[in-house]
Amino acid sequence: MSAPIAAREPAPPPGSGFGSTTFRSLRYYNARLFFAGLLVSNVGTWMHLTVMSILVFRLTGEASKVGFTIAFQFAPMLFLGAYAGAMADRLNKRKMAIITQSAMASQALLLGVLDLTGVINLPLVYAMSLFLGIANAFDNPARRSLVTELVEPAEIPNATSLNSAVMTSSRIFGPAVGAVLVGVIGTGWCFILNGVTFSAIIFSLTSLRRDEMFMSAPRPKGGQPVREALRFISGRRDLLVLFVVLLIVSTFSFNQQVVFPKLAEQRWGGDQAFGYVLGVMSVGSLTGALLTARQHRVSMRWYFGNIVVLAVAGFGIAWSPNIWVAFLWAVPLGAGSSGFITAANAIMQQESPSDMRGRLMALQAVAFLGSTPIGGPITGVIADQISVEWSLGYGSVISLLAVAGAVATWLAAGRSFVAQAPATT
Repeated sequence: MSAPIAAREPAPPPGSGFGSTTFRSLRYYNARLFFAGLLVSNVGTWMHLTVMSILVFRLTGEASKVGFTIAFQFAPMLFLGAYAGAMADRLNKRKMAIITQSAMASQALLLGVLDLTGVINLPLVYAMSLFLGIANAFDNPARRSLVTELVEPAEIPNATSLNSAVMTSSRIFGPAVGAVLVGVIGTGWCFILNGVTFSAIIFSLTSLRRDEMFMSAPRPKGGQPVREALRFISGRRDLLVLFVVLLIVSTFSFNQQVVFPKLAEQRWGGDQAFGYVLGVMSVGSLTGALLTARQHRVSMRWYFGNIVVLAVAGFGIAWSPNIWVAFLWAVPLGAGSSGFITAANAIMQQESPSDMRGRLMALQAVAFLGSTPIGGPITGVIADQISVEWSLGYGSVISLLAVAGAVATWLAAGRSFVAQAPATT
């Protein structure tokens, strides 16, 4: 257990080299170490996810099968996420993340071996995706709430925004690297390479300076941890609106990995173009995350505005006639996507009591990732049976309606879009 916050040395002054508004959390050694390892590991993760979609589409030629693969990957978050968040609030988050990251590394290595030996098939892909989903359900709340223990409480919104920036910036390289390497070394070696990249984040986690961490008090055993978190959200109108909109938009507008392989084959010049478009999209994602990180407190106006950008860009990329037009729309699509989820992360962190962050992060992950088993297959069926364009377009329509309803509810309650309530610590 680290020393109480009040007894710590003050954070390094802005003159230490990381004093800018956007990157101020990098003044902390633990934050720099963690984010560096996370960046390397997540380049491999995004390469893995891109190659996985390409593999399934090559095996079946159906977008719906890609959707079901992603559903297996995220279904555990839907059923286990809230329980995993309660565990993260009670256990040591760093040790929990080391275990889950090691499990995901093992999954990537095993999948690569199965592919290289020629025994891979769709049921095995489903099984491996399910295993990855179980590990990720426990990793997500532990790793994300661990970020809040790397910096002083006042810097939590910035740290969580930089965490999202690292996650999204890795998408710039990961999908593009996967698209290139899949044609050079094949899908199997790409999975093996991803397994190796996990060593970066595991090294970072094991090397954190524990005496410089701002560790929150663990939640006592017993009680009703999940119900307590749900009651907290339901008692806060701003968080309740945030969660409802997050659930709707995540379910129907975050299924690009289901649709893009089919769009790539039909319009963008081949399935490898899928990775290139994701790479360009991630340039926008990094921009959206960094713009959010510049804000000391994130507002609901920023949250809703990014959803509108996401929805409009969704229409544009769905009806892009070629890959060059798709590249143009991919930038605002990435910016809106990243700004939306980064704003949700920041608002949730800045409004969360310290002993409830793991549970609230888990519930947010349930809304964001746990909705994929519903939206992914629906989107895939629409792409195969109705229209590949409307498999993206329908999500944009629903997202705009969700924002309109939320804004009307917000204004009717006389709430401000600009300032958030003071953070609870």
